[in-house]
Amino acid sequence: MENPLTPLDFLRRARKLYGAREAVIDGAVRLTYAEFAERCDRWRAGLMQLGVVKGDRVATISPNTHQQLEQFYAVPALGAVLVPINYRLSADDFVYVVTHSGATVLCVHEDYLDAIDAVRHRMPLVRHFVALEGKKPGWLEYETSFGDAAAAPLATIAENDLLTINYTSGTTSRPKGVMITHRNAWMNSVGTLVHWPMTPASRYLWTLPMFHANGWTFTWSVTAAAGIHVCLRAVDPAVIYDLISREGVTHLSAAPTVLIAIANGPEAPRRRLPRGVRVITAGAPPAAATIERLESELGWDITHAYGLTETSPFISINESLPEHSGLSAPLRAASKARQGVELITSGELRVVDEQMRDVPQDGLTLGEIVARGNVVMAGYYNDPQATAAAFAGGWFHSGDGAVVHADGSIEIRDRFKDVIISGGENISSIEVEGAMLRHAAILEVAVVGMPHPVWGESPHAFVVLRSGMSATEAELRAFARESLAHFKVPSAFHFVSELPKTATGKIQKFVLRGRRAAITQQ
Repeated sequence: MENPLTPLDFLRRARKLYGAREAVIDGAVRLTYAEFAERCDRWRAGLMQLGVVKGDRVATISPNTHQQLEQFYAVPALGAVLVPINYRLSADDFVYVVTHSGATVLCVHEDYLDAIDAVRHRMPLVRHFVALEGKKPGWLEYETSFGDAAAAPLATIAENDLLTINYTSGTTSRPKGVMITHRNAWMNSVGTLVHWPMTPASRYLWTLPMFHANGWTFTWSVTAAAGIHVCLRAVDPAVIYDLISREGVTHLSAAPTVLIAIANGPEAPRRRLPRGVRVITAGAPPAAATIERLESELGWDITHAYGLTETSPFISINESLPEHSGLSAPLRAASKARQGVELITSGELRVVDEQMRDVPQDGLTLGEIVARGNVVMAGYYNDPQATAAAFAGGWFHSGDGAVVHADGSIEIRDRFKDVIISGGENISSIEVEGAMLRHAAILEVAVVGMPHPVWGESPHAFVVLRSGMSATEAELRAFARESLAHFKVPSAFHFVSELPKTATGKIQKFVLRGRRAAITQQ
């Protein structure tokens, strides 16, 4: 008899084989796998007492806490569907996601209780509001709502049952609900561990929000390896340095902007960080300069992966080959900045032109990344039109423009909507950003297209300088011309104190493009 592929099986195995080993560290709270699994069982029973049945949706709004992690096991063990929500959304977005998903239970961290209280009258489908931490009138208390696990048997799960609905950022329209199945998550978890191994000795720091694509499925992958989840409630370099040193962290995940923050935090504790920490970065293309700095200065090992919420999320990973070891540090970092090749479990990945023909492997011809296979979503929840558009031609369309190199590895040049077309020439904002980040005074940079009276549009750079350092527009323009073709050099440099970002550290270029009116009036 076949067992369905479900990440819930990872906790069953971890409790059976490693029950006495530490599983979760969250501040003063330290749980073994036996204790963690028991809490998940008892909350599963609590949800059943609240009337949750198979197919119901349970939503959460929380930073990275042990209570949030418990939802990824307790909710689906009932056959219910977890809806982890971005805690940085607006109140209107909270209402939309909770209502659109049909959630009947909403579990909220104490930092967001007031925000939800202000709009809960607009959530008529929610039957129970649960405070994961803290107390507030009108809210059930999480810790006192547990039930008797023996009275709540595990649901029968089919691997194509829905596991989670993860909402996209909604930068150009209302957020869309990405339907991830048990099979999707199992495949991504196992595939990640094949290419980026962990063991019971691994200690994983939660620098990535658990709500984001299910924490890139590390909510389950760490448990599959029987490693230790080290919770981090907010990205703060000083706290990160302390946890890495004090808890012996060996692995972490982070978007490139978070890596930049880690690389530029307080110098004294940064210099004392242990070497050999393994990092997987995704969410946006990292600059080669960022990879080079972390590897050369900290002695960390950086692996670059690529994917989307719609692909569970990883569909490619940058695999280091023996011949890469002989490359100079800059060339090795440039190679690592590519998005790489298919994961062994992900399915098929192609880069195609508008007629769905594969582009040549010349590192020059731009096409769109499309995928199909084991990790691709079941579709967008309650949105057949968007689903049909995303799967045109039988392949999931990423919207990312990339080239294919001679070795078969892919390299993203831009989101198609972010490609700058100046005088008929395509300009990759990622290429320009990568070049500018090699300037010693630049901490962060984002390049977007702005209207130009002659060329249609031209690149504009928004620059955040390192603390205590300075640079002029003329200096940066001259620096850019040393490594970029003239038409790729930004026509203007705007110095800003910070860049607008999502909760996972992605730079919100649509916000920068929205500043064009103020800029053109200067």
